[in-house]
Amino acid sequence: MPSEKVLVTGGAGFIGSHLVPALVSMGHEVRVLDNLSPQIHGALPQGLGWLEGNGIGFVRGSVCDRAVLTAALKGVDAVVHLAAETGTGQSMYEVSRYSEVNVGGTANLLDVLTNEPGLQVKRVVLASSRSIYGEGAYVCETCADGLRHAPDPRSPEELAAHRWEPVCPACGWALAAVPTRESDAVKPASIYAATKYAQEDLVRIGCSSLGIGYVILRLQNVYGEGQSLNNPYTGILSIFSTRVRRGLHLPIFEDGLETRDFVHVEDVANAFISGLTSAEPANCVINVGSGERTTVLEIATHLSEAFGAPPDLKTTAQFRVGDIRHNCADIGRLNAILEYSPKVTLAEGMQRFASWVKTQDLPEDRLDKANEELRARKLMG
Repeated sequence: MPSEKVLVTGGAGFIGSHLVPALVSMGHEVRVLDNLSPQIHGALPQGLGWLEGNGIGFVRGSVCDRAVLTAALKGVDAVVHLAAETGTGQSMYEVSRYSEVNVGGTANLLDVLTNEPGLQVKRVVLASSRSIYGEGAYVCETCADGLRHAPDPRSPEELAAHRWEPVCPACGWALAAVPTRESDAVKPASIYAATKYAQEDLVRIGCSSLGIGYVILRLQNVYGEGQSLNNPYTGILSIFSTRVRRGLHLPIFEDGLETRDFVHVEDVANAFISGLTSAEPANCVINVGSGERTTVLEIATHLSEAFGAPPDLKTTAQFRVGDIRHNCADIGRLNAILEYSPKVTLAEGMQRFASWVKTQDLPEDRLDKANEELRARKLMG
């Protein structure tokens, strides 16, 4: 799709800092709408000089502000909707804010597209999250019946008893995680996940009714250069990198064998570009990940080594209500529909991330404060 002008909401953030310059280099005119949230950018936003480049128009404002959003949509051919509050733990006690920004902001976008005359948007690409799957897909290797299970979220009681792994409802043995497909069951386990799923429905239904093409990208654990080092509520690698630089141990929740699918931001940006520029809109949900599973112990070790520091890991058996146990994407649709395969290996990505972090100011370590907020609300044990 030859888009002349693209609006990227939340475009001054982590993913936007890679996506927007790439779009400009391809000849697109890009408009960025971002409120420069202090939680992400700090009290005095820095490092945003790239927004002053040719072909980029910047509007400071919220997707919840109808007048600002309407003006930002004028003359736009496509929208990449990145703007959202992120963080599983924080969402559990800032329910109204997460719902207002994530659900309300997306509803505002669709309402403007529906009711404001003269707009010409032909495609919307939404940044969703793998969190909407909840625990994701599992099989029972004991029963060997071929059934795909979607376990319920782990209860506080199960977590407190250190029963980390979901079990088979038939035989009671631990289930084995398998790559989650887009067709697998959806079971959000956090307020954040629920808001992302609501975003998906709004975009799917709203765009379909308007005849606007859409693509919904369910992102796995995105990491890489440019991610916020100030936000203690999300981004395990950002949180750990600050502690490594300060000579502090890395606290590993549960038993450290929980897994995540880490995908480099460069690959994520390229997936968005594919979603924007494909000849026909996908009009479906597509997983964006590496397709590989890495334990938290492994990623903490890799990160420490990338900084040239001996791994100082402490498995705490602590947990957060709403966290999932395992995470790995089936990326068959990414390959087949968007014709894209991730290029950045975990080893390369870790080195690139560590090299970038070393050039940044050393942030305050606010992990303990964030954890105390969770404990005070009985969301962490």
